[in-house]
Amino acid sequence: MARRTERRPALLAAALLLAGNALAQQLAPLTVCVAADNPPLSHLVAGQPRGLDVRIAQAAAESLGRPLKVVPFETSYEKESSLAREVAALLAAGVCDAVSGFPLLRADLRPAEGDKARTPDFPGAKRKRERPFIALQPLAPGRAYIAAALGVVQPAGAPPLLRLQDVVNNANERRIGVVAGTLGGAMALGWKNGALRSRLVSLGQKEQPLDELAAAPAPGTKRRFDAVLLPLALFDGWLVQHPGATLAAAAWRRPIGINLGFVTLESEAVLRPALDAVISRGLADGSLARWSAEEGVSWVPPVAPDVGRGPSLLELMAD
Repeated sequence: MARRTERRPALLAAALLLAGNALAQQLAPLTVCVAADNPPLSHLVAGQPRGLDVRIAQAAAESLGRPLKVVPFETSYEKESSLAREVAALLAAGVCDAVSGFPLLRADLRPAEGDKARTPDFPGAKRKRERPFIALQPLAPGRAYIAAALGVVQPAGAPPLLRLQDVVNNANERRIGVVAGTLGGAMALGWKNGALRSRLVSLGQKEQPLDELAAAPAPGTKRRFDAVLLPLALFDGWLVQHPGATLAAAAWRRPIGINLGFVTLESEAVLRPALDAVISRGLADGSLARWSAEEGVSWVPPVAPDVGRGPSLLELMAD
């Protein structure tokens, strides 16, 4: 009996230690990296993170009983880097547990053997030349929560546009501005063997078509174009910078074959299921659509499969 009595304090200490570790893990912040300047999916408003991505991350943190810590990161085009490699570096370096707004493309989830990258800028990061190159690890995608899509933006109150065929059928000869050298421009030019070409106005890549469309035409002149076909994400971001603008996205939307989602390291086993559950529930009960409307996102439901190969111009032109 004496030996059993002596062992009780040790067993109790071990049990308390295990309970303490579990509680510490439960209370540890759930750290999610979001793009600092990708409104309205994720951006900073008066220094505070906002956007649809943050709403989803907050719901996941609440489901896990953990506080949320959002880490905004800056990214820019560089020859030796890419968004996929920068995201992989953030995760491999332990800067965050998950990253939002990731284009779910198969080719970007498994870095090449021995690939390394520096992390992008984030609060507390060292100067770039002082940051080490991080060995990248395989990533795992969560459920998609939105599809990247093209749309038509027109002045509020313009005739409804439920399908592109409405442009062809419209007796008023509505003209659509498209930016040359873009996916939307190429799709519009080739759509149904050129059925839209007589209604298109080609725009240069340095022009600001949304600014032009929002401005009142000079007295005695007509607008060059009556609407613009472009990625809806560009319009959403523009609208954040131009509150009160009298432009609106038409009902017609065309997913381009890329969904956005959260990614984690492949080894992550707790957070990803929680994010998936929040997104699945949001798709089923309409929460994602409601949150999107509240944050100013032109939400388009994700298309199957969640992880794809990328856009196909032939498929877009055949719509």
